[in-house]
Amino acid sequence: MCYHYTITTPKKQLENRFSAHFDALSAYRPIYHSDGFSHRSMPVITADKPDEIQLYHWGLIPHWIKDSASAKQISNQTLNAVGETVYEKPSFKSYIVKKRCLVLADGFFEWMHAGKNKYPYYIYLNDHQPFAFAGIYSHWADKETGEIVKTYSILTTEANDLMAKIHNVKKRMPVIINRVDEQKWLEQDIPQGDIIKLLKPLDSKLLASHTISKLITSRTENSDQEKVLELFSYPELAIL
Repeated sequence: MCYHYTITTPKKQLENRFSAHFDALSAYRPIYHSDGFSHRSMPVITADKPDEIQLYHWGLIPHWIKDSASAKQISNQTLNAVGETVYEKPSFKSYIVKKRCLVLADGFFEWMHAGKNKYPYYIYLNDHQPFAFAGIYSHWADKETGEIVKTYSILTTEANDLMAKIHNVKKRMPVIINRVDEQKWLEQDIPQGDIIKLLKPLDSKLLASHTISKLITSRTENSDQEKVLELFSYPELAIL
């Protein structure tokens, strides 16, 4: 699955890469570790505003949720949407049709299991460029406050060869949209068959990875810092 990722690319570079401009009210800053369960505002490009980069909260809240307590609860369960069943699940099926978005990122984290231990990895494109996860989004109206809460979920698929070695228990990975398909993903009238074809694992040859320290899971130190991305070696992994 995908519960942790980064978007460290400078604002102007992101705008140039995706041919879109940030919402004038967006207070964007680079993020070295976004933990999904903190539901931070992260940059996305939505189908209804394909020329604009907006900040949405991670953890999709379906429009039919009735109150804020239920919204908070379900947002912990909707950080990811399984690509193979996205057209079937009540929380997602009404959004995959026309409410698709690009979730901007430049890396993500996953853990390898070895015996009783887990080792964190940082995964990124081998050219170190930003990319987009396949996402779906929702606008939920909080009836108590009148606020419109904008949220999203990241779609996942089966692991490619690299990710099957790293995420070696569940063997899943986020869907990374090929650059040539990004605009197609945002089109609102493409058929279901074409959408499903895009929900596939990225070629392993396009990705690189390295082990990082366990700062990412520290309970005493802030993991949202550049240091979290640094290479950290575990001698015991060399003999596996």
